[in-house]
Amino acid sequence: MTNKARTIKQLNIKIPNQELLILQAFTESTERTKTDVIREFIRALPTNK
Repeated sequence: MTNKARTIKQLNIKIPNQELLILQAFTESTERTKTDVIREFIRALPTNK
């Protein structure tokens, strides 16, 4: 990847409180950030290359 391809963008999402609580509990138990967990999920999604 070139440096241009790695430009960081910000994403704001709206989720129900219950889903936020699930995410927070998971990140606390794994000592990871919400950003790390969401990035890992996105990277695991299938791509149509």
